[in-house]
Amino acid sequence: MKRSRSVISRLVAHAAASPSPPPTDASHLDALRLFRRAHRRGAPLAADAFPPLLSACRSFPSLGRQAHALMVKSAADLDPVPATALLDVYSRCGLLRYALDVFDGMPVRDSIAWNAFISCLVRHGLPADAISAFRAMAVDGGSPFTGFTLCSVLKACASMRAVRLGKQIHARVIGDGNDSLVMATALIDFYSGCGMIQEAFDVFNRLNREKDVAIYNALISACFQNRRFKEAFSVLGLVRPNEITLTCALSACSDCLSLSYGKQVHCVMVRHGFDSDTTLCNAIVDMYAKCGELTSGRISFEQIHRKNVVSWTTMISAYGSHGRGVEAWKLFKRMQEEEISGHVSPNAVTFLSVLSACSHSGLVDEGRECLFAMQSKHGIDPGPEHYACFIYLLSGAAMLNACKANMDLKRGEQMARHLLSLDPDNPGSYVLLANFYAACGQWEGAEYLRRMMKDRGLKKEAGNSQLELPVAIEI
Repeated sequence: MKRSRSVISRLVAHAAASPSPPPTDASHLDALRLFRRAHRRGAPLAADAFPPLLSACRSFPSLGRQAHALMVKSAADLDPVPATALLDVYSRCGLLRYALDVFDGMPVRDSIAWNAFISCLVRHGLPADAISAFRAMAVDGGSPFTGFTLCSVLKACASMRAVRLGKQIHARVIGDGNDSLVMATALIDFYSGCGMIQEAFDVFNRLNREKDVAIYNALISACFQNRRFKEAFSVLGLVRPNEITLTCALSACSDCLSLSYGKQVHCVMVRHGFDSDTTLCNAIVDMYAKCGELTSGRISFEQIHRKNVVSWTTMISAYGSHGRGVEAWKLFKRMQEEEISGHVSPNAVTFLSVLSACSHSGLVDEGRECLFAMQSKHGIDPGPEHYACFIYLLSGAAMLNACKANMDLKRGEQMARHLLSLDPDNPGSYVLLANFYAACGQWEGAEYLRRMMKDRGLKKEAGNSQLELPVAIEI
């Protein structure tokens, strides 16, 4: 019996193992088929057979619960190793409640189980709970902290800006003599997230070992995120950048509307031969669009050799956000024409970008055609966000403008409440209603809505005009 268990475990692990390149859905499917065949033949199930099976289930989330049921039947869920693997699968598949239930049901929790639990909470945007779990782990006492534990908690500290706890962890790292690149990278990310760029540089400069590209990326990212552009380009000149470095740099330039630095990143990208990378080219298009350089964005879009759905959607969205709905519609029609020739097809995000562009420009007929084409031609069911955008296009602005012209406050408020219930996270609806209240002399209502926007972290993306002095930096 022991031999049978060992054989099943080895076979499934071999089928699901991570080759180079990374495993595909096909390799995971092979592992699942092998496990099912062995199980149907009556081979006994042991706890060590489940971790490789669960690894394969990452590509097929619906099968994770079936594996869980088998674990319960064979009592493998009481073993911390397969239970931790199950927790990780649920976490990676977005099933937080199931992951928490698995952790709560563990009779014994080792360091690996606690690490997986804390990482799960961080992954799902629950940094305060992750920190509470870290403290509970300390009280537990039987599970010593590892470097992985501290790295996960540092991410939570950065999200919460929990500077005091982060510094305490840093002190512990120094006391333990842990000068690994992974830990140093986590500390740089923590200090960057808290806006403490000098402390991030101190971690980098005090590291007494050969630095890899990951830690350079972390420091470059920290500089860009904190608008320390000169330092970012200075560090960039010390290492050959990779796709992660440049994508981070472009994202920061987009967020800061820094066109001159964005252009320099574009030059670095071309110089190092990344101009054929579709993901980076998409980021270039987005950067130019957000900085108001639509012409440069369109040129960059046309130069992409292998356009994917993100390429098309980014350019369509760029036109829409600048109120150029006609150009967005024409580009969408061209995308559909090229689709016939075997090129990329639009997805739900593409259709939402088109509807938004039509809404901003009042293209009612085009918006109607877009919504109908989603299901009839592409088999994509419109979601609430698509209908909300279309309803806004048909009636939102027209109705409120009519109410404003007639000073009909009662009907205007009814229409506005309906719009906000359809799309509560759309800042345009709040601005539209606030302007309506202001036009009707209801200043308190207008101020209340703008406070609501601020409290919810909503911002209306407005047009901007920005002049930057060109800054030349050697790279």
